[in-house]
Amino acid sequence: MLATNLLAAVAGSQADKTYIEDVFSVDLYTGNGAAQTITNGIDLVTYGGLVWIKPRSDIGHHFLYDSARSWNNYLRTSLVDAQAFDTSLFFGGALANGFKTGTYWSGVKVVAWTFREAPKFFKMALITKSAGSNATVDLSSLGTVGMVRVKRIDAAGSWYVWHRSLPAGQLLIGETTAAAATLGHITVSGTTLTLVNGVIADGTYIIHAWAHDESPDGLVQAITFTTDSSGNAAVPFGFESQLDILKASTATGNWLVVDTMRGILTGSVDQQLYPNASTAETAGTTIDLTSNGLNATSLSASTTYVGLAIRRGPMRVPTDGTKVYNAIARTGTGAAATVTGVGFAPDIVIAKGKDIRGWFVGDRLRGAYKELETSSTMAEYADNSSWGGVTGFDTQDGARLGSDLDYGRVNQSSVQFVNYCFRRAPGFFDQVCYTGTGVARTIPHNLKSIPGMIWFKGRSAAYSWVVYHKSLGATRLAGRLEKTDAASTNSAWFNNTEPTDTVATVGASGPNDAGTTYVAYLFGDTPGLCKAFSYTGNGTNQDIPLGFIPRFIILKRTDASGDWYVFDTVRGIVSGNDPYLLLNSTAAEVTTTDFIDPIANGINASGSLININGAQMIGWACA
Repeated sequence: MLATNLLAAVAGSQADKTYIEDVFSVDLYTGNGAAQTITNGIDLVTYGGLVWIKPRSDIGHHFLYDSARSWNNYLRTSLVDAQAFDTSLFFGGALANGFKTGTYWSGVKVVAWTFREAPKFFKMALITKSAGSNATVDLSSLGTVGMVRVKRIDAAGSWYVWHRSLPAGQLLIGETTAAAATLGHITVSGTTLTLVNGVIADGTYIIHAWAHDESPDGLVQAITFTTDSSGNAAVPFGFESQLDILKASTATGNWLVVDTMRGILTGSVDQQLYPNASTAETAGTTIDLTSNGLNATSLSASTTYVGLAIRRGPMRVPTDGTKVYNAIARTGTGAAATVTGVGFAPDIVIAKGKDIRGWFVGDRLRGAYKELETSSTMAEYADNSSWGGVTGFDTQDGARLGSDLDYGRVNQSSVQFVNYCFRRAPGFFDQVCYTGTGVARTIPHNLKSIPGMIWFKGRSAAYSWVVYHKSLGATRLAGRLEKTDAASTNSAWFNNTEPTDTVATVGASGPNDAGTTYVAYLFGDTPGLCKAFSYTGNGTNQDIPLGFIPRFIILKRTDASGDWYVFDTVRGIVSGNDPYLLLNSTAAEVTTTDFIDPIANGINASGSLININGAQMIGWACA
């Protein structure tokens, strides 16, 4: 548990801000033919909003429900039809912390995107355009208007889409693949939307409008970019996104929707849906995310795109460690399975069998089937789709596993495994994928605090796990995860530059070889939540204050060779023997030693390996 005074301080400092996790959510579920409750923490009852639902694994329309029209009416994004009444088939109603599903889909995978009304994020309006006059809508709560979708609901009518970057007078039509064209149906001047008399038909219209907020903590931006002759483009906009809606404006092409829950993978295919069509989810290369924008990949060549990007969350510093870290012990089944009981959707799963076998590192950003091993320098390995390790991160609670008939990393039948699950969150944990340049450079990240420890690993080539630890500074390597080597002086690898709350630095000769792809895992150092620490062994026993009772601990000797010890409360951190595993080894769990005991604010260290007299030790722990 976090200290009470820290909880109060963090809660107080965050109370007056608007956070993306309060106003937007991507939720995945499988229909079971009955109503289900989707709890995402978004209050649609008090504030109102929009729930956009699409079956993923089957043909089916995109259904839109919102509080402005009353929750039991739907529109479909690929059709011009008037709104229709829903008898809880596809949507069951809004809640103060989420929504209820309908009863129609059974055995079908479904995605729902929830947008809550909030200043500088999202606004709705219902307006009637009468004969002989314009109709106007005040969108000033958005600050700067980014994108607007307008649809007649009492009769058939197109989806007229205005985007701030389109040339004056041009609109897109939401239900078609057409390029932008000069149309006069709606205009936006400043923060006033006008339905133009004599051009747009008289009737009742729904307006869905999103902001464009370039402030440091902005939640949404209306983006635009033009691809090169290969269909690629670098698109910086100041944050990493979790949802991107894209449309070619100078050429025909589908509207594309991708999100990180279904899969936006670095260097691989993304899971795409098309709002102008009822087709099931398909895989295709669209974008790679960066810490401050995206890189478009393999889109239409020399084409201008417009779209909407929603910031990745959470934005709050966690006040409860159970929301960002959990360990699950389970017995392998040898058949496809899902790790459940995590309590959140993890961004990384580090798995190890308790017997003799290698480690498995899988994460959402690199994608399913992509394996790294902490005990090996091997390059990223793409598991066979039928055998695979982690075969999917598209669950709200845990991750999906393959039958594991190949290397037996995560699910071999009858083997006891432990799965360490971490969520990316400010002050706790972050991840960045990047390509080396061979020239000293900074790597932007979104930890929002100075990292306590960083692991760097080459993906496209065999490469050591290079470790930075704050207690040793930027002139020394803490060692390599796959080795027992002592810390060493090497100012070049981190370019003799400490990481900051926004960037990590690598040198020309560090984990930065030109053309090699890398991943960096950044671990926080936040009071009451997680701590990067060091101590000197005294040969007997000593208390190591951490500010919390830890549930996960890594320890390593740095003045001489030493293993990377891993302890956790699932296997046991108790006043007695504490099982440990070694990140650098395929060795089986050791259960016959009592190296650490829990104390009120940390651990008591003893034993012949982690408290040797004069030994210099480093560690990282989380609550």
